[in-house]
Amino acid sequence: MRAYIDSDVLIWHLRGEQKARDLLLQLRDEEQYDLYTGAIQRAEVVFFMKPEEEQDTKLFLSQIKTRSVDQEIVDNAAILYRKWNPSHGIDVNDAILAATVIQTGGRIYTLNIKHFPMPGINVQKAW
Repeated sequence: MRAYIDSDVLIWHLRGEQKARDLLLQLRDEEQYDLYTGAIQRAEVVFFMKPEEEQDTKLFLSQIKTRSVDQEIVDNAAILYRKWNPSHGIDVNDAILAATVIQTGGRIYTLNIKHFPMPGINVQKAW
């Protein structure tokens, strides 16, 4: 199964949070999940890294597959966004990740499960 890691978990790992490291190791080694992140989540990490963080960040992200965004994902994400933003305040990034998971299957690991209220989305709080 694919484990989609949300940007908050990726960032906490890069900041040295042991819980994030433990989760990623458990998913990869014990659960034997394929670790993925969405293209937008990867962008959230690399756009804001500092020059001195670039090497370690890219090395870390090289161990996680990045799922690209295509027309179908964008179109489905727009539907999710229009439906769930007014009531739950989801943002574009969350909608795109949710649409990615709908298209490819898998589970989202995040600290913000309230950002994924959509039925049929397999989401789990990271810790």
